[in-house]
Amino acid sequence: MGDLISSVISGALPGTGVFNVKATLYHAGAKGVGVLDSLGCKVVPMRTLAVDKNIIPRRTVVFIKETVGLRMPNGESHDGYWYASDVGGAIKGQRIDLYTGHGAASMKPMQKLSLATLTAVKVGQFQGCPPN
Repeated sequence: MGDLISSVISGALPGTGVFNVKATLYHAGAKGVGVLDSLGCKVVPMRTLAVDKNIIPRRTVVFIKETVGLRMPNGESHDGYWYASDVGGAIKGQRIDLYTGHGAASMKPMQKLSLATLTAVKVGQFQGCPPN
């Protein structure tokens, strides 16, 4: 019963690392957004994920199925993997913030995900900084 109550509060499915989260987007050049994440690593377009570290710990690799196939800045298709290496003042509870790149135009390919509910699955951990 405790797991069920905890899952209702956190948005996780009981006994899993699966979360239903509300997504927002952020980009370099916006007020308060720097070039480094909260770990001191360079933010990586369409890889850096800001989280509530009480829900999804920093250094967690997260798979978000709704991002599979999106066009990456290098022209490749996104594989759905994101790296929880940032936090934000407005990122509380079942919210995540997807880093899109430099400038507001970088958000255009992902605009349909803004304020959408996405499925985030914890799939691992990483050490150091996220890969570029």
